[in-house]
Amino acid sequence: MTHREIFERYVYAGAITRNPGAVAELFTEDGVYEAPLVPGDHALPRVLEGREAIRAGVVAYHREPAFIGTVDAERSGLVLHETGDPDVFIAEVDAMLVGADGQSATVSLVQIFRVRDGRIAHLRDYFAPPGAPAS
Repeated sequence: MTHREIFERYVYAGAITRNPGAVAELFTEDGVYEAPLVPGDHALPRVLEGREAIRAGVVAYHREPAFIGTVDAERSGLVLHETGDPDVFIAEVDAMLVGADGQSATVSLVQIFRVRDGRIAHLRDYFAPPGAPAS
């Protein structure tokens, strides 16, 4: 799979369909998900190791009230950056979130992916969850 295909599957499984099992299956068995900017008391732990922990973390995150809404892919922006390491790529995302009330907001984030054998071995996801206090 190309880096774009891996990224698109990740977005579809997580932000679009909100399928924790599908998100976890995109990772290697020993995969690691990190969210360094998430507040320490948030339902999503800053570090998740292994598919089961990743699945459980995504379930917890999707239960958060601030997460209610959908991603408008047409109005969202994406730039993928290749690196000198063929197993690493970076995604810059400006995701347009639309709430049930029709209000929209942009959430900007940077994700660093390390892949192995077509799966995500390590994802560092720099984002602040909607509703999180600014630091």
